[in-house]
Amino acid sequence: MSRPKITIVTPSFNQAQFLEQTICSVLDQKYSNIEYLIIDGGSTDGSVEIIKKYERHLTYWESIKDRGQSHAINKGLRMATGDVFNWLNSDDYYSPDALNIIAMNFGDPRVQAVLGRSRIFEHPDRTIKISTGTDVYPENLAKTVGWARIDQPETFFRLSAYRKIGVLNESLHFLMDKEWWIRYLVNFGLGHTVTVPDVLVNFRQHSLSKTMSQQAGFEQELIRITSSLGVACAYPNIHQMFEIDQPVISYCFTDVQKEQLRAAVSYAMLFLAEYFYYHRNDSRKAKLFLGNLEQSDLFPEDLRLHHKLQVRVNFLPSYLRRFYHKFS
Repeated sequence: MSRPKITIVTPSFNQAQFLEQTICSVLDQKYSNIEYLIIDGGSTDGSVEIIKKYERHLTYWESIKDRGQSHAINKGLRMATGDVFNWLNSDDYYSPDALNIIAMNFGDPRVQAVLGRSRIFEHPDRTIKISTGTDVYPENLAKTVGWARIDQPETFFRLSAYRKIGVLNESLHFLMDKEWWIRYLVNFGLGHTVTVPDVLVNFRQHSLSKTMSQQAGFEQELIRITSSLGVACAYPNIHQMFEIDQPVISYCFTDVQKEQLRAAVSYAMLFLAEYFYYHRNDSRKAKLFLGNLEQSDLFPEDLRLHHKLQVRVNFLPSYLRRFYHKFS
């Protein structure tokens, strides 16, 4: 069986304390057909010296001021020549046999995406949990698109899929992977994905990581993506539910894709109602989304969740909602 070329891009900026471990985790893979690019944004903390230490093993590297992580990844993506593509952030690192596992699962030419798991840890090396990986609901594309929870480090795609879907949206700095995953699902569906149980990546949580320190940015981009999808498919009452004061992301979906997307937007509304507004005890916003989403788009188990949330936000006082949230 041929071994596909795997392109890995590491975007980096002032992460010298973690960068060497990241680089070594790629170069020490027992897999020879690797194209490895490091796109550094002009670091001043010693990162360049670390990169130079390994430069003879790299396909390409640069250290030039850029417009952020999405821009850096797109630079690497445009240079990539591999069969399979992913990026590895400069504070994470691969498990020893990760790329062999990925290559084996891309042996079937019909496979467009391979989804693994990660070990989430904090300094110095305390395991917090093993992730469940990117969420896929096998019989429910609308929910997979609408909730679109992707664990990017352990989710690999064929480079040809990127070429078809297009590069990351550089106006997004937190959820560019989620937004690209949505575009992928709308174009490819679920029929070309393979989920594996293997832990492929060690994902580091630390005080300076975006995941830990900039939650407001994630929320703002989630609202922007969801409202833009709603506008794209002319979802009913979309402007009533969102104060659309950020630039709308333009999408070029076909009429068939727009029709499919409407059900996904209903799931996105349910996600926002539960995980943002109900959990924050913001009954006004939760009622707004629960009352305006298209219930006919939801599968029975999710319709039950919708009804349960409606009862709680409409009839329970706030202190009881907090109680149910804590123990449900």
